[in-house]
Amino acid sequence: MPGLKFDKQELGNLEYSLQREMLATDRRGGYMSTTIVGCNTRKYHGLIVAPIDASNNAYVLLSSLDETIVQHDQSFNLALHRFRGVYEPRGHKYITDFEYTPCPTITYRVGGVILRKEILWIHKRTQMMIRYTLVDAHSDTTLRLRPFLAFRNKHELSKANMYANVRSYPVTNGVKNRLYEGFPWLHMQLSKADAKFVPAPDWYYDFEYQKELERGYEGYEDLLTTGYFEMNIKKGESIIFSASVDEMPSGEAICEAYEASVARRTHKIDFESCLHHSARQFIIRRPGNRTEVMSGYPWYGKAGRSAFIALPGLTLEQGYKEDCIDVLDTMVGDMHNGDFAGSASAEVSADAPLWFFWTLQQLEEHIGAQAIWEKYGAAMKSILTAYRRGFFGGCVAMHSNGLVWAAREGVALTWMDCVMNGQPVTPRAGYAVEINALWYNAVSYALALANKMGDKEFEKEWKALPAQIQKSFVEMFYLSEEGYLADYVDMCGKNDDIRCNQIVACGLKYTMLNEEQIVNVLRVVRQHLLTPAGLRSLSPRNPMFESTYKENPIEQEAAATNGAVWVWPLMFYVECALKLDGERFLPIAEEMLAAFDDNIQTYCIGSVAEYYDANPPFAPRGAISQAWSVGGVLYIKQLIEQYKAKAKPATKRAAKPATKRATKPAAKRAATKKSVKK
Repeated sequence: MPGLKFDKQELGNLEYSLQREMLATDRRGGYMSTTIVGCNTRKYHGLIVAPIDASNNAYVLLSSLDETIVQHDQSFNLALHRFRGVYEPRGHKYITDFEYTPCPTITYRVGGVILRKEILWIHKRTQMMIRYTLVDAHSDTTLRLRPFLAFRNKHELSKANMYANVRSYPVTNGVKNRLYEGFPWLHMQLSKADAKFVPAPDWYYDFEYQKELERGYEGYEDLLTTGYFEMNIKKGESIIFSASVDEMPSGEAICEAYEASVARRTHKIDFESCLHHSARQFIIRRPGNRTEVMSGYPWYGKAGRSAFIALPGLTLEQGYKEDCIDVLDTMVGDMHNGDFAGSASAEVSADAPLWFFWTLQQLEEHIGAQAIWEKYGAAMKSILTAYRRGFFGGCVAMHSNGLVWAAREGVALTWMDCVMNGQPVTPRAGYAVEINALWYNAVSYALALANKMGDKEFEKEWKALPAQIQKSFVEMFYLSEEGYLADYVDMCGKNDDIRCNQIVACGLKYTMLNEEQIVNVLRVVRQHLLTPAGLRSLSPRNPMFESTYKENPIEQEAAATNGAVWVWPLMFYVECALKLDGERFLPIAEEMLAAFDDNIQTYCIGSVAEYYDANPPFAPRGAISQAWSVGGVLYIKQLIEQYKAKAKPATKRAAKPATKRATKPAAKRAATKKSVKK
């Protein structure tokens, strides 16, 4: 597939450049993020955003760094900021080139001066480095660097105050700052020994973050600069700026660390390498031998449900089974009484423990059934027992009909989990379709493993349940006249909204539906929900459907689950369609995958957004880089590759007579034949 491409003629066009954001992580929960022209448009943007304590909350330490070129007593500020609707300075007009790999690189031209800026976030350290190279100059040139400090939680905003410590303290080739007690020191150093720091503390007011204002949140911040660095730079010379919570011992050490780190960088030159790089950014190594999945950047932390859904695509597609196991072991280690901890608990995410079984099914292909049962069999049994017993006083529990009920006042227990003003935005309390599909899959999978491993006691206790679940599910959810599944069933009856949740019931290994029912569901999903960016969360024919992004936060949340397009359900559509139509669907699956190449060119460079607008042009929305979106795309890629690998031997055999399945009416086979292009 094609690689990343940037229109260099458009770099000075803010409508173009401000819609493209960069993200680099340290694999420990910290990150660097801004736009490709260095203008922060979110409160979550910053050059150093990192956790500083055991809570793992991330804090913006270094917000930005302004570069100024000085020649013949004339100053040219290369930075770009927005203050109350006004851009000042306007350094983007000097940008002539931008490259993303091996690290983000911006080239500026000011008259006869050409300056190259290479931004490098160091893995496994809270450290950011920028290498400045004076490519060309015809006169004596001075480089001035002015850091802007925030020292605040990434969800908050800094305001000018009298409590900030504005003093800078000398360290080797630089200074260190700590605005408030409880924060680490930020060491700002240079590779050039004779660079001088000029103390000049000052507050700059009303930095404007457009994206926050668009989302309906406060978007103005005051930032502190404690002074600036100034140094001469010669043609061909490179100077490295380092900002870190740890002091570097010398300028030589800064250069060595930079060179060693950039040498290890992978080149994000095409669709696949970009997604593989993005996938690795979600796997976080924490102190205490903990490995977790970051749900999304820039504002999400870890989340249990999305971790299970994302893991196979993020790790197994690249063969990183150890990372997958480490994440699962961390989560299993936190289990108590048949339930996971935090956001993976059934008390807040009724389906999260059931997604655990789905993840294990994918892992089994890499380590085998015996290893799965020996390592996770006890956890699987305890989870199933807990659902039968009930969580949180029965708010989530298996009922006598074999189905799982999930209803808790003021809490949205499904993945459509936003709550506004104390009420779920998308209430789905009762028997939810995907939860019960996952429940059947979990019980059936555990029984299959128990049978292989000779666990007769478990088989005897649970073997009658799948048939009961299937009977109750089909009777309760399948709408035979309409040909699709109800979204949920409560005391008032069946909710027949056409939502993407039903596709999970078709794409799992153990499904309760027969082939005809699956074909019907696929046809409805394709007709109402399928787009080039994923599946809509609600049919456009529904009166609650929201087609576009909203300025009001409440309306935004409503649109997110009442129409917006989500990527991760698409992997179940593709898996199901490949099983049904095989080679005939393969070109469509490849077309679906190829469509995401356009998505990684904007919003977050090289990654996939949280969700998309429901109608063309399907603009990206939400978090700029989302784990289950990236994992979903890579899972689809893996499905296609696996199918091709299985199909190769078959093409060498002589053609066989048509099977009984191939004689089904054409109308029932039509669900997956047509292109998804809208």
